[in-house]
Amino acid sequence: MTTPRLVLATRNAHKVGELRAILAAALPGLAPGAVVGADAYPQVPDVVEDGVTFAANALKKARALAEATGLPALADDSGLAVDVLGGAPGIFSARWSGVHGDDAANLDLLLAQLSDVPAQHRGAAFVCAAALVTPTGEEIVREGRLAGTLLTERHGEGGFGYDPILRPDGESRSCAELSPAEKNAISHRGAAFRAIAPQVARVLGAGG
Repeated sequence: MTTPRLVLATRNAHKVGELRAILAAALPGLAPGAVVGADAYPQVPDVVEDGVTFAANALKKARALAEATGLPALADDSGLAVDVLGGAPGIFSARWSGVHGDDAANLDLLLAQLSDVPAQHRGAAFVCAAALVTPTGEEIVREGRLAGTLLTERHGEGGFGYDPILRPDGESRSCAELSPAEKNAISHRGAAFRAIAPQVARVLGAGG
């Protein structure tokens, strides 16, 4: 059994799988078992995400996990920034409807809020800040974006969050209609984690 060497600051199984795939592609020498989710450490309490930026929330989560586990921790905070809403839902994306993690309710509320907005004004972007924090206190942040247009109804069964209603620029499909590999190649999270991967490799000694 591979000893964990890096912990991801999420208990979301979809996100753990997505991040493992992104890191595996960027760091082929990293053994799969070396990367674990926060659910491997149930004694570590969830962090209150009260930062005012994606980067602040990502750093807060990574700091707490690195301190509690003694391992390098990698966290992200991401969300949807809608042009006509002044960047909202932004850091409140996961709890836009008032219930954290209720994807269906969040989608329904956003679609209702944008029901009268014409296609030419439905621009939006997924934004992700990835933060790496080591037990010695080193902190690194990288960001990624995926710009696109918000659809008027859900399309596709894949992905999670707001994926069914964002059609990336240059694409004819929503993020939820893309394969996992296609999505990771262009996603905000993929961009942020690929940008931070060299620092992850350095911290881990480029091994697994």
